[in-house]
Amino acid sequence: MSIQRVLTRAQAVAAAAALIGGIIAATPAVAADSAPSAPSAAELARIDKGGAGQGKSAAAAARLTAAGPQISRSQAIQRASSWVGKGLEYNWYRTYQGYRTDCSGYVSMAWNLGTPGLTTPDFVPSGVASWINKSQLKPGDALLNDAAGASGHIVLFGGWTDSSQTAYSGYEFTGSGVHHRTIPYPYFPGYGTFKPVRNNSIVDDATNPGPGPDNVGVFRPSTGEFHLRYDDGSLAKVSWGEAGDLPVSGNFDGAGPDNIGVFRPSTGEFHLRMDDGSLTKVSWGEAGDLPVSANWDGSGPDNVGIFRPSTGEFHLRMDDGSLTKISWGQAGDLPVSANFDGAGPDNIGIFRPSTGEFHLRMDDGSLTKLGWGENGDLPVSANWDARR
Repeated sequence: MSIQRVLTRAQAVAAAAALIGGIIAATPAVAADSAPSAPSAAELARIDKGGAGQGKSAAAAARLTAAGPQISRSQAIQRASSWVGKGLEYNWYRTYQGYRTDCSGYVSMAWNLGTPGLTTPDFVPSGVASWINKSQLKPGDALLNDAAGASGHIVLFGGWTDSSQTAYSGYEFTGSGVHHRTIPYPYFPGYGTFKPVRNNSIVDDATNPGPGPDNVGVFRPSTGEFHLRYDDGSLAKVSWGEAGDLPVSGNFDGAGPDNIGVFRPSTGEFHLRMDDGSLTKVSWGEAGDLPVSANWDGSGPDNVGIFRPSTGEFHLRMDDGSLTKISWGQAGDLPVSANFDGAGPDNIGIFRPSTGEFHLRMDDGSLTKLGWGENGDLPVSANWDARR
């Protein structure tokens, strides 16, 4: 890449920050750098994707260790999510929480590597990461263009959007900020060659059988009461809802036992009960939607979502409040959600009353069909025997 092109990218980043209300102070003089000037509209659109330059690497220290500290896949996703929505500005001369605010500094942070982070040419040669195949990709891996400077870029892989494996949920830091969005595999065209890569110290999440088996319960719309069965067979009644509400349950506050909630189609709101009995309202849906709840992103508390029968789409809410849409079903289907493959985040599925089949989505986007039921049945899903 020529010096002139690097300068243009630096200029574009500085101007993009100014547009969102920030004024970047002048940085100390560095060889081949010049004062920024306003970019064109075309340049601003270009920096929404790909790299926009990278600062000094921590490659020398990384070569001494040849690996970062052990980290689980859900921890990597959770760390990446922690920068989403903070309004951080792309500037490879600056740091946040010790890490450079550029693409490779961001993924270094997600993988809990040494500060200020590696640059794209260093991940594999340093021994921190290794190339893998597309079929091996799991949440917490990455797509890497290992070119230097502004020509390189890296994206944290969050999982396939569907079984076609033509697009994925990705976390990236571009010239316009930190994004969690759907990205075509391997990356948007025109930004170089991207290949799958894995942190050598990442590990699959340990299975956790939990404190005991799940229990059953009913929601009685006529009284707005939940009747819940405990491990010892005793009954608990909880008033939480009104006529017309639809029940939902999950660990909404990320601690203690699971909680109850209702989805109110008349208002498109979830009314969720916390461990302390307090109420949290979340607007997420509309009349005709069917509620679901699970830990979609594999970290933190459970999230809410809806299945829209008119379009055969799930609209899932992430920890950071962002929306993920997944086409998985058709009119007449009924939604279910659980960790169907026993690893990583929870998954979605549907029960098709017309065929008596469950269509369940796995972590890699593949489909599993299970014949279990008949027309008129209603679906449920949980860990009945408390084993993984």
